[in-house]
Amino acid sequence: MRVIFNEELKAVADDLDHMAQAVRKAINASGEALVNADLEAAQSVIDGDIEIDALESSIIDQCVRLLAKQSPVATDLRVVVSSMRLASTFERMGDLARHIAEAARRTYPLSPVPPEAQDLFSQMRDFLDMTADRTVNMLADRDADIAERIILDDDTLDNLHHQTFSMVLDDSWTGTKQQLIDVVLIGRFMERLGDHAVSAARRVTYIVSGFDPSKEPQRDEGTDIS
Repeated sequence: MRVIFNEELKAVADDLDHMAQAVRKAINASGEALVNADLEAAQSVIDGDIEIDALESSIIDQCVRLLAKQSPVATDLRVVVSSMRLASTFERMGDLARHIAEAARRTYPLSPVPPEAQDLFSQMRDFLDMTADRTVNMLADRDADIAERIILDDDTLDNLHHQTFSMVLDDSWTGTKQQLIDVVLIGRFMERLGDHAVSAARRVTYIVSGFDPSKEPQRDEGTDIS
């Protein structure tokens, strides 16, 4: 029975790795669509979201069967339940990338953000590309050190997000009302991508060590682990 359980748990881990890679691809392509008005990249994100949704459903179904058939305890239970949470987190990240891609497709051949906002959103895009790479590596290696880096560095994205508000509230803002809405919404989508990466990092830390970093009171690290 233990051999079967380990094989089924490995299948879940493989699907999670595949899901993380699909989310990284969606984040990369949505950033390309946003910054460079790339219609093909935008459409690839929108079309690819079906695969991410399907992976989430498959992972959750596998985990439910493991819970029902194997009745795992201790570390095994922690891994199974956390895998379900990670799948839901990655699915939401895919949705957020799709929202960004849909905004880029809607305004093509123009960008949904005005020229004065391009540099700021390019910085946010670069940060998310780096975070997506870290997330894939963290999950593949169950690396708590990378998880810690994701958690601690999230303040950088938060600061960039705050600048989007300062920009649209400044008297020098010359963008249209629609561009104002797009800047605020897309900035929020990108900031939430970072928050969900933090949530995934916390979950991996919990899998590896049994320690929940969201319970450390002196930190404000964004999204709760639950």
